[in-house]
Amino acid sequence: MSSRRVLKVAQAIREVVSIGILMDIKDPRVSDVTVTYVEVSGDLRLAKVHVSIMGDETKQNLCLRGLQSCRGFLQRKVGNRIDTKYTPQLEFVLDKGLKNSMVVTKILDEVLPKDEPEAELPTEQEIDDQTDLANPTAVEPE
Repeated sequence: MSSRRVLKVAQAIREVVSIGILMDIKDPRVSDVTVTYVEVSGDLRLAKVHVSIMGDETKQNLCLRGLQSCRGFLQRKVGNRIDTKYTPQLEFVLDKGLKNSMVVTKILDEVLPKDEPEAELPTEQEIDDQTDLANPTAVEPE
């Protein structure tokens, strides 16, 4: 199977699932969800949908259960959009990449030294004074 075709199918699934979560799902458990990317198996029978969910761990688990219960609805929407022999079975996986990157950024901010403030730029008067000292033969206009 062409990897280009698999990538196109993954992109189509990502679009359909994202729009479906945003517009069509009325489940109150499913909120603050971002579909980060989709992995599709080579035979196009399985699609792992990686989602990022804002909130604490309890909210994330609750939202994942809500997504699992809406899985059939979203699979039907995917089946209507893509024309394949089999409709990929959706599996939702929590993507912790964003949270991990925020934790790493916070640690780096604590560990790395703060930037020292830049030296103040000289004023025009100081520049003029330095120019006059560098060229003592210059005559000031009256």
